[in-house]
Amino acid sequence: MINIDLKGKAALITGGSRGIGRAIALALGEAGCDTLINYTHADEAAAEVVDLLKQKGVKAKCYKFDISDLSQTDSMIKAITDEFGAVDILVNNAAINRDRSFLKMTRQMWDDVLGVNLNGPFNVTHAVLPGMVEKGWGRVINIASMNGQTGNFGQANYAVTKGGLIAFTFTLAREFARRGITVNAVSPGYTETDMTKGMPDSALEQLKLLTPMGRLGKPEEIASAVLFAASPQASFMTGQVIGVNGGMYM
Repeated sequence: MINIDLKGKAALITGGSRGIGRAIALALGEAGCDTLINYTHADEAAAEVVDLLKQKGVKAKCYKFDISDLSQTDSMIKAITDEFGAVDILVNNAAINRDRSFLKMTRQMWDDVLGVNLNGPFNVTHAVLPGMVEKGWGRVINIASMNGQTGNFGQANYAVTKGGLIAFTFTLAREFARRGITVNAVSPGYTETDMTKGMPDSALEQLKLLTPMGRLGKPEEIASAVLFAASPQASFMTGQVIGVNGGMYM
């Protein structure tokens, strides 16, 4: 078994208060990493994650900022670096969906999703990478989606952002490979989160039938892939898309 030790590192997880982000934060904290949570709405959930992290003996703090807003993002990163120094591990996880078939999709729905899911990772990554370059070590892990690889009915905006995040991963991996910084993507399939809880039971059963493993994923299973990508053991892995989808997309 690989023993992953991230003591002395600081991680920032966007959208870290619930679902996959929460699981990632707790997994990194379990490995000894000081863990910083970005969120926009769920105050109680974010505070609970911070409490759980502190119980693991690591430093933790939550930051309520809208990463689609460049000025808010810059303020957040300044507050983080003033207190914790440069971010070593960045997990671009925050995402929203505004699903509608394309001809019924409004420009506002398109802009909202691109603002959080694609502009947000640009804003945060652009702000933290100089600190990683200065240290000569860093991990950027982008949470993509299987639907960014396959497309999905009613998700033109969401699929575009996740496909774009994969291309973003490839490009940054090439640009920073010689700087000691790896850039990878983890691409979940359908997972037990708030997004899937809102789906009709009949649709969920159909998804399970289409998945070779016959079930949805668990947030902790996505977090395990992120934890490895963040680890020193993954030092020769960059520009990769790690699919965690139960075999639904191969």
